[in-house]
Amino acid sequence: MASVMLQGTGSDVGKSILAAGLCRIFTQMGLKVRPFKAQNMSNNACPTTDGGEIGRAQALQALACGAAPHTDMNPILLKPQSDRVSQMIVQGKVCKDLEAKDFLTGRARLLELALESFRRLRRESDLVIAEGGGSPAEINLRSGDIVNMGFARPAQMPVILVGDINRGGVIASLVGTKAVLDPEDAERIQGFIVNQFRGELSLFDEGNRAIARMTGWQALGVVPWIEAARQLPQEDAIPDKLRERGEIKIAVPVLPHIANFDDFDALEAEETVQLQYVYPGRPLPGDAALIILPGSKTTISDLAFFKAQGWDIDLMAHIRRGGYVLGICGGYQMLGKTISDPMGVEGAPGTVDGLGLLAVHTTLSGEKRVTDVEGVSLTGEIPFQGYEIHMGRTELEEGAHPLLRRSDGTLDGAVSADGRIAGCYIHRLFDGARQRAHWMGLLGAVSDGMDQGERIQMGLDHLAAALRECLDIEAILKIAQKGF
Repeated sequence: MASVMLQGTGSDVGKSILAAGLCRIFTQMGLKVRPFKAQNMSNNACPTTDGGEIGRAQALQALACGAAPHTDMNPILLKPQSDRVSQMIVQGKVCKDLEAKDFLTGRARLLELALESFRRLRRESDLVIAEGGGSPAEINLRSGDIVNMGFARPAQMPVILVGDINRGGVIASLVGTKAVLDPEDAERIQGFIVNQFRGELSLFDEGNRAIARMTGWQALGVVPWIEAARQLPQEDAIPDKLRERGEIKIAVPVLPHIANFDDFDALEAEETVQLQYVYPGRPLPGDAALIILPGSKTTISDLAFFKAQGWDIDLMAHIRRGGYVLGICGGYQMLGKTISDPMGVEGAPGTVDGLGLLAVHTTLSGEKRVTDVEGVSLTGEIPFQGYEIHMGRTELEEGAHPLLRRSDGTLDGAVSADGRIAGCYIHRLFDGARQRAHWMGLLGAVSDGMDQGERIQMGLDHLAAALRECLDIEAILKIAQKGF
């Protein structure tokens, strides 16, 4: 019943991907491994086998372990709805909206629940690979911390600290973290990893020795820039550049509360596709073949933002040029005629006009639908697999055409009479090779025919192989087994 936590010198230093790689390595070694993160903050979430939802990173790590996602792997999930308000998911279920000023309220109870989930995982596994959040050096948050040292100490877990050399200043980041930590917290750190090094790894040998000398921590390896890691689902990092390849351009407007943007990873991997994320202040490209309105945590406010950017005007021009439009989840709701929020789920109760491109009406409610789903397209009986996570119900007007049929016989989505405008609630719609090939065929492109699930598995194997070459795997396992 071993365990170890990866913490970082800051956010986005590569903890999630390193944890996924270690999960795959130790699983390949014959251990029963489970991932864990006490508290995550992300609008990229996945459904679990026990009917809840967890952060995308822990779902990927579960996949690396060959395990089904479970709410115990991420017992507390915060999904931002604005700069100051997040929806709080506790052990998979919606609990309440949490305002920033109340962030430290009730932390003792949340810690208790997180420990409860962690201990269940530890009892059923040989090894738990845990992930911290942000950085333990944020000592202003230490008193209410339940994800870094505030969790590692009551869970009696050793810690490995990760620094990102690609950002620069990695020596100062690692050594400085020890300098600001409470001595008892600093003592819990048993080793360090330097991540995302570009160039000859031996050039950092002296840097490793300097860090080890000044901290007393064991150097566990220098990880190079691993291209396979870039191809795995990312939790928060949306690409900001157009990939200069492929003859078919697909554009995705970046909304303030965009959710589940890994829906488009399978398209981004296609050689014939240019996938462009369009940031605020830029127009939707006039040469796009398809514009996809993505999922949103707050549909009504993101719709207002969409219109304020003038993207509704760009979208109408795109349609007049004969372009295709697809809305996923919140994006589907935006394409309809109205969105009603009688219970004030997203803010003040009321009804707003949608973009009016599909003959559907959406009502938001407090009941959340979280489930895996499969079925076929109504045109061509093309199979799909994906999942739903949403708090709205959408009804079609009489005579409107649904897009998909679920395996239980119920219908989902809508499509215009000419087939050029469509929407549905299904996330990861493009992961299946046949469904993706269908959409690319509409645009005049040919798909590579690879299932996205297979591509992710290959990426995890390549990541694990690369980490075996540069990390002291045996030392990491000994740290986890020794405990604290």
